[in-house]
Amino acid sequence: MPRGSQGLFLIQRIRDEAHRFAITFHRERRGKRAVASELDAVPGIGPVRRTALLKHFGSLEAIRQAPVEELAAVPGMNLRAAKSLRESL
Repeated sequence: MPRGSQGLFLIQRIRDEAHRFAITFHRERRGKRAVASELDAVPGIGPVRRTALLKHFGSLEAIRQAPVEELAAVPGMNLRAAKSLRESL
């Protein structure tokens, strides 16, 4: 195709748009993975409980060291979820 042709210009635009789409998808996927927490994999612990636990204890290490009774005392938690959390971590 000649350098200045409309067909070449159209193909270049399609290529650039496909590349932009792929880069955007990759950045979103990478960003979600970077924000993931070990608490996300625990059954019964959703975003609300995860936030409450991290706010109460301050870190994942403090959550690991806490006894089941203290985990269950966090607002929004119950004994069953605390035991599940203890077994998973």
